[in-house]
Amino acid sequence: MNQDERTIRRDRMRFIKNTSSSRLCYLAILLDVLYFVSICKSDVGTYYYNILIGAVILYNLIFMLAVFLASEGVKNYKRNYSFLLLAAGIGQIIRIFIIPMHAHSETTVVNGAEVLVMHDGQFIRVVIYLVASAVALVAAALINLYKCRELSEHQKQMEALAA
Repeated sequence: MNQDERTIRRDRMRFIKNTSSSRLCYLAILLDVLYFVSICKSDVGTYYYNILIGAVILYNLIFMLAVFLASEGVKNYKRNYSFLLLAAGIGQIIRIFIIPMHAHSETTVVNGAEVLVMHDGQFIRVVIYLVASAVALVAAALINLYKCRELSEHQKQMEALAA
């Protein structure tokens, strides 16, 4: 890519949205919903009927609202939303150690029989959902940081040329 093509590509950033970061945010929300549905559809007696599931529901609502807000921010090359996305990505990794790890090693009694709360297949699936969601969030943040830096440098060059 020569210098003229790079300048044109950078100049276009002033007029087009950062859809790659925004779409990765939507993907992260979708994967979080799949994780939550997988947990909630489990029929393991009353194992999930506790205060922790209430906190998980509240966290999911806050997570989805925050990531959607960040998706709108990164669309417009707002640098600070990248840090929110990085924090949300780290939060998704931490979530693996809250419900999935504990439920995978627990048993409960359902109709007089002792059953595993979370079988290996479900455990692997929900961990994949959370890891993929975290990767999408971190990728969205890094792409946005890169594009924000590129746009900022381009705007400084344009200001220098105008002066």
